[in-house]
Amino acid sequence: MSIKEMIQDHPQVGEGYTDELGQAVKHAMYGAAIMNSCADACLAEPNAGERAECIRRCLDASDACTAFYRMGSRRTGGNVPAIKAIGEAVLVAVKACHDLCKMHDDAHCKRCAKMCEEILADVRKALDTMDR
Repeated sequence: MSIKEMIQDHPQVGEGYTDELGQAVKHAMYGAAIMNSCADACLAEPNAGERAECIRRCLDASDACTAFYRMGSRRTGGNVPAIKAIGEAVLVAVKACHDLCKMHDDAHCKRCAKMCEEILADVRKALDTMDR
């Protein structure tokens, strides 16, 4: 099953479908889970007390991605202004997460930072292509 195909098959999307939005929704779904898991992994690190800001940023980014994928996959009535607004919030929250995770050497933060990069690129592309 593909979320991209699900969005494309929506009766009110039709020709208004963009692969960029489908990809951004897909990566936001994965990203939300990865960022949530990274926050939990940071809690398990020996220096968890020093990671409070990283944990917070991972959780904020995860929540923003969750809101984006949920709103971006609902297309009845379009509501493009709201999808674009939450997309902009994703860019802010995910960049903040990326900035901290990329500074850590552990595997979970490296994986999270890589996911952040994919989300940032995909959401920017999606916002640039959305018109309805």
